[in-house]
Amino acid sequence: MSRRKITTTIYITREQNEKLKALHEKTKVPIAEFIRQGIDLILERNKDQLTTQLELYGETPAEH
Repeated sequence: MSRRKITTTIYITREQNEKLKALHEKTKVPIAEFIRQGIDLILERNKDQLTTQLELYGETPAEH
């Protein structure tokens, strides 16, 4: 992703943390990238609900 990123705090379970660390060790992909990919999957899965919410702010999904 080349877009500017923001920092945020999330809370995950100990098991999620351990699995993400193990995946990172094996793939060398940053944990933050896995989290961003997971967010993208959820946004794609729920895009029908997101479109309506974006319209409230005068934005279209193409702008994101």
